[in-house]
Amino acid sequence: MSGLRIVRGSELQPHTSQTPGMTRYAGIAASTVGSKHIWLGYVTMGPGARSGAHHHGDCESAIYIIRGRVRLRFGDRLEETIEAGPGDFIYVPPKVVHQEMNASDSEEVDTIVARDSQENIVVNIDLPETVLQEE
Repeated sequence: MSGLRIVRGSELQPHTSQTPGMTRYAGIAASTVGSKHIWLGYVTMGPGARSGAHHHGDCESAIYIIRGRVRLRFGDRLEETIEAGPGDFIYVPPKVVHQEMNASDSEEVDTIVARDSQENIVVNIDLPETVLQEE
């Protein structure tokens, strides 16, 4: 198909790479529209949730916060931290190990994520539970 495509909210695909603690849905991807250089999806985290440590290979990622507050820990041992809220954008360079956390115990986090790949590349990293729980 060579024309414009709409992917309705009801058509988002949950069959994409996942990381424990968050749920990713593909909107624009090779699997939904045949995209060649972009992956765009909706990602949600429940109250108090935290993802496992992961990175996105050689992909650059951009995150837009729709709702909630996100705390990101990053670095080889998750030693650095930033926090962002509604209307904020976050840039994640290739291969940067990170962990997303919902900073609220009562509100969900909703984000839009874009990657410069047709697939949602996720490389989960096995770090000790003590590192994943530190803040």
